[in-house]
Amino acid sequence: MHDTLRELAVADPLRPGYHFTSPAGWLNDPNGTCQRDGVFHLFYQYNPESPQHRSIQWGHATSTDLVSWRDLPIALAPSEGPDAEGCWSGVLVDDGGRPVIVYSGHAEGRQTACLAYGDESLTSWTKEPGNPVLERPEGVDVTEFRDHAVWREGGSWRQIIGSGIRGEGGTAFLYSSDDLKEWSLIGPLAVGDADALPDDDPLWTGTMWECIDFFRLRPDGSTAAPDGESGETHVLIYSAWDDGRTMHPLAATGSYDGRALSIERTQRLDLGGRHAYAPQTFVDEAGRRILWSWMQEARSDAAMVEAGWSGAMALPRTLALDESGTIRQSPVAELEGARGARLAWSGGEKSAISRGTRAELAFEARIPEGSGVGVDLFASDDGSERTTLRLGRDAAGDVTIELDRSASSLGEGLDTRAHTGVVPGAGETVAVRAFLDGSSLEVFVDGIATTTRVYPTRDDADGIRVGARGGAAVANLEGWEMLDQEQPVRQMLPGASEGDGHER
Repeated sequence: MHDTLRELAVADPLRPGYHFTSPAGWLNDPNGTCQRDGVFHLFYQYNPESPQHRSIQWGHATSTDLVSWRDLPIALAPSEGPDAEGCWSGVLVDDGGRPVIVYSGHAEGRQTACLAYGDESLTSWTKEPGNPVLERPEGVDVTEFRDHAVWREGGSWRQIIGSGIRGEGGTAFLYSSDDLKEWSLIGPLAVGDADALPDDDPLWTGTMWECIDFFRLRPDGSTAAPDGESGETHVLIYSAWDDGRTMHPLAATGSYDGRALSIERTQRLDLGGRHAYAPQTFVDEAGRRILWSWMQEARSDAAMVEAGWSGAMALPRTLALDESGTIRQSPVAELEGARGARLAWSGGEKSAISRGTRAELAFEARIPEGSGVGVDLFASDDGSERTTLRLGRDAAGDVTIELDRSASSLGEGLDTRAHTGVVPGAGETVAVRAFLDGSSLEVFVDGIATTTRVYPTRDDADGIRVGARGGAAVANLEGWEMLDQEQPVRQMLPGASEGDGHER
């Protein structure tokens, strides 16, 4: 089974090459992201048995440059008790030099908070005998209860757990502890209003907040753990969820007093909706706030089974808060190390043409009112397959983004809905970067991200066409082939024999 899955995955031309993927099978949320002694660690939700979300384990990979990755043994796997049906998402913290994973155990349809203790290498983990250490609050009708953010504040541990209050909206419950094992409920950090907007609104906050994260962020890009006495802007990141529907990640900013967050502003973290889902951040040794997220598929379950794999990580990105309070994202600088040969361009002053399905392109677009720039990506020679990025400026002076997937594939059973949004505070010229990789596409316009998935079928669907209309102009157009970063030999269960049950 494992060999078959791996063979199918490697043979799929739509599988990304310089984005992180599991060896095959299923991948979802990034977990336990961190850097220790110069080494980046990425744990993730993993099912090595099939490209389906079940019997979830914690995969583990390391890197020294955020570009090339090496698989390590499974960190956590289901065992008897509160995680018998899955070791779900969580974080890694340092408890006086001892690495501790705080994660959601899944059993009998319920999630509870569990702990596991690691060695210095982060490759051997022992579960807390007293798991679970925390269950859903009593006397509150919650929709779900899972996913964690944990930090030190005021001499004690703090934790929020994603949840929702039935009939009200999503929430994150705030707790305090002296030892990570005994927790006291402080109360909801904040509570959303699920009825404030229709559920198809891009800012709808859902009936449950999952994959939560909480931190301080400053205009100079520096960042820190939450602190209710700091008076600084705090950021709550969560993914809006509703009765099994994964909707979109949101970022709420406001003031935190040590007990509650007063939300002053909410923005889409990525205009691509669920294709950049379950974000998790960490602070690296250089002080950067780095974000990972899961690129969900846009094809059917049957297609994923046929391909032998599902899910990839979006590119790691740094976060910054600009003077207007908008969070902006940039792909980490280390990704320049994945660049290969420069793309060759042809065409005239108003258009340029190149080719590539694993590539990066960058340019500046000057967009006066009434004009626009269009970029066809994954485009066939006859145009029957193409994904189109359109940038324009509306009557209010705002730069608009549309990522049109309606002609992205001749295949069936695909999600081809468009992604749209606005670039806040855009001047006359905007900076654009796009990253193509098999079936993934990430676009950044002045730090506003749009992530999506597309599945071209034609062999010639590798065209890149950049054009301007009206008074728009494109300048400093560059592009590079991006080199495949996957290690050449990968095992579905790294560091273990096929007969090992992997219970830890």
